Amino acid sequence: MASTVHWTSADLVALPHDEWTRYEIIAGELFVSKQPHFYHQHVCGNVYHLLQTWNARTQLGQTIFAPGLIFADDDDVVPDVAWLSNQRLVDALGSDGKLHSAPELIIEVLSPGVKNERRDREAKMRLYSRRGVREYWILDWKLQSIEVFRSKNDELAPVIVLIKGDKLESPLLPGLSVAVDQLFIGVDPG
Repeated sequence: MASTVHWTSADLVALPHDEWTRYEIIAGELFVSKQPHFYHQHVCGNVYHLLQTWNARTQLGQTIFAPGLIFADDDDVVPDVAWLSNQRLVDALGSDGKLHSAPELIIEVLSPGVKNERRDREAKMRLYSRRGVREYWILDWKLQSIEVFRSKNDELAPVIVLIKGDKLESPLLPGLSVAVDQLFIGVDPG
């Protein structure tokens, strides 16, 4: 009889750590990914820069790149980019320097592969819905598109898919209006 391991944050300490491997735990399931593609990171940087520029104008919160987000011992993830209002940051930031409750906005840039897409589109979507994320963006650098999900009845629901030529706006981020093209500058989708 096979047993399934239920991973926790404490288990991560025993795993080999290097700069090329990322470990995440969602509902006790361990997800392991390698260092992302150059264009994945480039898009993360573009998103961070555009959100940070908007945030510097509004002073409404903080934009963070790859935050440690520990909801529980068996829900320990590292989203690509997040934005939190000033109030939510006060409530979420623990003494360990990690976030322990949901940012309002989480952004994931897809990495190639069925397992990576399943993690972002299914496992993380369920986790972020359960934990109160108000908006979730999934960016696909190969298709140069953005899927926007917003919380409705305590679940993240699809709102729109944006492509080059469209504008990205959000009721969560007043005054933000970004051409989707800006998020994919310098990216060769191949």
